[in-house]
Amino acid sequence: MSEHILFLTGKLAERQLRGILAKMQPAFSYTVHQLGVQVAALMTAEMIGRRLHDTFGADRILIPGRCRGDLDVLSQQLGLPVARGPEELKDLPEFFGGKALDPDLSQYAVKIFAEITDAPHLSIGEVLKRADYYRQNGADVMDIGCLPSTDFPHLEALVKALKQAGFLVSVDSLETADLLRGGQAGADFLLSLHESTLWVADEVAATPVLIPEQHEDLASLDRAITAMRAKNRPFIVDPILDPIHFGFTASIARYHDVRQRHPEVAMMLGVGNITELTHADTTGINALMLGICSELDIHHILTTEVSAHACRAVKEADLARRIMYAAKSQQTLPKHINPGLMALHEPKPFPNSQEEIKEWAGQIKDPSFRIQVSQEGVHVFNRDGFHTATDPFDLFPSLNVGSDGGHAFYLGVELARAQIAWQLGKRFTQDEQLAWGCASQTTETTVDLHTFKPAGSTLKKP
Repeated sequence: MSEHILFLTGKLAERQLRGILAKMQPAFSYTVHQLGVQVAALMTAEMIGRRLHDTFGADRILIPGRCRGDLDVLSQQLGLPVARGPEELKDLPEFFGGKALDPDLSQYAVKIFAEITDAPHLSIGEVLKRADYYRQNGADVMDIGCLPSTDFPHLEALVKALKQAGFLVSVDSLETADLLRGGQAGADFLLSLHESTLWVADEVAATPVLIPEQHEDLASLDRAITAMRAKNRPFIVDPILDPIHFGFTASIARYHDVRQRHPEVAMMLGVGNITELTHADTTGINALMLGICSELDIHHILTTEVSAHACRAVKEADLARRIMYAAKSQQTLPKHINPGLMALHEPKPFPNSQEEIKEWAGQIKDPSFRIQVSQEGVHVFNRDGFHTATDPFDLFPSLNVGSDGGHAFYLGVELARAQIAWQLGKRFTQDEQLAWGCASQTTETTVDLHTFKPAGSTLKKP
């Protein structure tokens, strides 16, 4: 008979654990038991001893890897061997000798509208180039931004050119004349109509995005929704996201209010008012905004890349929507699905402690320098010594590179990377670039620095 394992878990992780075990199709049989605690990592051996009254015929018990307490005492109490599993559920297949399960990031529920804000000042060729860039980064709809009191003589030609190139197109303006022209030229969406301008929707086939007459006036939005339903026309609702300190929290509440009042309507969230108008890294902002979309079933966002600090906004939103979809599908937290939104930090930046690195360094028998990073700082070592510092300049007197320019250059590059990794809490691997997630361009150095070593130098990766 196959072994029967009892898996103990918490409320948040139960569904994910069951899903992973089902995908593993293990040779053993199992029971998953939720112990009545929200977070599995907060369980202790003493708590398990108090709460577990049935071992479900198990041959052994597996508890979360972060569970604290004396497992020998618990095993004696329960009369069964008790062991810790991996710290992260995603590592469970490897814990049992199988292959890691890669989350499926091919699916998403949110459609990205990427706004070309200065379209009136761009040629058709320039807009097509920008649209192609946005599409490569994940955008679904090209949003043509019209500017107040600005002539836009080539609006119709631009819409038609984008449609011919296979793009979905929206026209973004509060001027009804612009919206009519864009809709008549074949635009798929119009941003934005309110109660007083709904007549535009009767003139064109484009799907309108409805907004309140004034930001706080949800009654006018309710009436616009009722009117569009009476016309039996598709529409999208945008209660308008305001910038921080200019109504941000109240606007988030509006989205929640509209979703409660209209559970089935399609909704849009314009994230640009936060990504563009907040000087903070946009990876985290996009993760949070797409998390709100996931919870409220908002399936359209409008984003921009105007400010230099928001230059990856579309790419980040694309990854964020996929991560949130995967997490929601598994009913789990958006953790350990994909590290692409963790540009500055990593879940486990320092895989080895200073003591472990020192132990390994003691086995080195050659003069080639190895570089590793731990919580204590940057470590450089070879057979002749072990040196630690948090500032690479403090290491130079001990390295004895002298006039060996190639060696000094190599060590300078690697130590600079190591220092940055230590400062930010990132993973450092000698001879590899630091990973910045989807916040950077994915260009890798193709030059092998070791080809530059002068005769007699020792530039060796571990």
